Amino acid sequence: QVQVVESGGGLVQAGGSLRLSCAASGSISSINAMGWYRQAPGKQRELVAIITSGGSTNYGDSVKGRFTISRDNAKDTVYLEMNSLKPEDTAVYYCYANIRPMDLRTRDYWGQGTRVTVSS
Repeated sequence: QVQVVESGGGLVQAGGSLRLSCAASGSISSINAMGWYRQAPGKQRELVAIITSGGSTNYGDSVKGRFTISRDNAKDTVYLEMNSLKPEDTAVYYCYANIRPMDLRTRDYWGQGTRVTVSS
C-alpha cells in the first residue's frame, strides 16, 4: 500500500518562511519524481516544484527564486523550503509522486494536502 503524506502547513506572516515535508512509503520499486502542487479557492491547481529521480528541478513561475525543493533519497522524502511568503501563496499544498510500486503499474500518487495561510 503505497502512500504519500505531507506535513508542515500552517499560518505565517507575509515575508516569513515555512518548510513542508512529504514522505512516500509502502512497497515501492522506484520513484520517478516527487514534488508539490497547490490550489487556492476558486482557482486551478498549479505546479509549485518538482524534482526528478535524476535531480532535475522545475518550478512554477510564481515561486521561482523564493521556494526551494530538495530530497532525501534514503527516506523517500522531499522538502519544500518556502521563503519570502506572500498572501497569494495561500493555498492547500498537495504532495505529488510518480511511483512504480512492487508488481504494479507506475502511476501518480497524491497526498491529502496541507493548508498554508499567509497573512498580510
